[in-house]
Amino acid sequence: MSDIRDDLEKTVDRICEAHCSKAVFMASETGSWPQALWQALEDVGLPQACLTEAHGGSGLRLADALFVLRRTAFHAAPVPLAETFIAGRLLVAAGLNVPSGVLSVSVAHAQDHLQLTGEPHAYTLTGHAHRVPWGLACDHLVLVAERNGQSFVVQVDRAQLAQARHDTVNNLAGEPRVQFDFDHATIAAMAPLEGATERLRGEGALMRAVQMAGALQRALAYSLQYANERVQFGRPIGKFQAVQHMLAVLAGHVAATAAAADAAIEVSHDAPEPFAVAVAKSRAGEAAGKGAEIAHQVHGAMGFTREHNLHHLTRRLWAWRDEFGNETHWQTRIGEMALRQGADQLWPFLTRL
Repeated sequence: MSDIRDDLEKTVDRICEAHCSKAVFMASETGSWPQALWQALEDVGLPQACLTEAHGGSGLRLADALFVLRRTAFHAAPVPLAETFIAGRLLVAAGLNVPSGVLSVSVAHAQDHLQLTGEPHAYTLTGHAHRVPWGLACDHLVLVAERNGQSFVVQVDRAQLAQARHDTVNNLAGEPRVQFDFDHATIAAMAPLEGATERLRGEGALMRAVQMAGALQRALAYSLQYANERVQFGRPIGKFQAVQHMLAVLAGHVAATAAAADAAIEVSHDAPEPFAVAVAKSRAGEAAGKGAEIAHQVHGAMGFTREHNLHHLTRRLWAWRDEFGNETHWQTRIGEMALRQGADQLWPFLTRL
C-alpha cells in the first residue's frame, strides 16, 4: 500500500470508528442525519476527493479517491459520499461549478421523466425523480433532464427540493430514498451533456461496485473472526472443512470484486469506461448476493440479530446491487457490446484495456 493510501485508510478508520456507532446507525434508519460524521469527513476534505484542484478538490488520483469510498463502505458509513462523488463528476463533465455541501443525484430510474420547460435562460424543471438517495438531506441535487431531445445536467438546490412534493421510503439498508414531483421548479444551474443519462448510470455503477467491494471485504473479515471464535463440538467452527470451504468461496468473491472494480477505476479517470464498468458492476452484484449468503451461513442466527454489525453490511450489499442497474442489466449490456464486435474483433475488444 502506498503512503497516501495508508494515510487515507487511517483517516477514514479514525473518523468512522468515532462516528459510526450503533446508535448512529439506528438513528440514521429513523431519518436522523449523521451530521457529526459528515462534518468529520468535510473537515479533512474527503467529499471533494474526486475533484481536481481546479474544481475545488485535493487533486487525488481517481484510484485514491475511490479507495476512500471503498473504506467508508467497509465501515458501512451511513452518508451519501458516493452520491456526492457522482454529482461532482457529472457537474464537471457538463462544465458547471461544483457547489459545496452534501450532494446527491437521481439514480436514472426507468420511470424518471424530467423535462425542461419555459423559455431559454428561464427554464424550469417538471417531472418525477424516483428513489433519490438522501434526497431531503442534500444541499444540492443533480439530475438529468431533457428538452427537445437534448440531455441536460441540472442542479436543483435545497429550497426547491423542500417545496417539491415528495415521498420518502427506506431501502433495505434503512437509507432514505425520496421521490420528488417537480412542478416548474427553479433551476440553480444547467448545461447540455451528450449521453448524460448513460454517463450518470455509468458513474453510479462504478461507485456502487467500489462500495460493494468494501462491504464484502468487511463481511469476510467478520466471518473469519467469528469462525475462529465460535466453538462447536469442542473446536472453532473454522476448523471444520465445510466452513473452510465456504470461507474460501467468500474470499474468492471478495478478490474478484476488488479486481473488477480496480480494473474499471484504472480506465475511468475522465469518464466511466462502458465495458469495464459493466463487468465491475455485474461481478460485484453477483458477489453481493452469494457473499452475503455465505457470511450469514457462517454466522448462523447471530448474523441476523440487530446486535451484530454484519447486517449493516449485507443489507447495503442487497440494496446497492440493484441501484444503477443490477447484474442482469449489466450482463445484458456486456453481451450487446460483445455482439457488436463480431467474431473477428471480439478477442481484441476483450483484451484491449
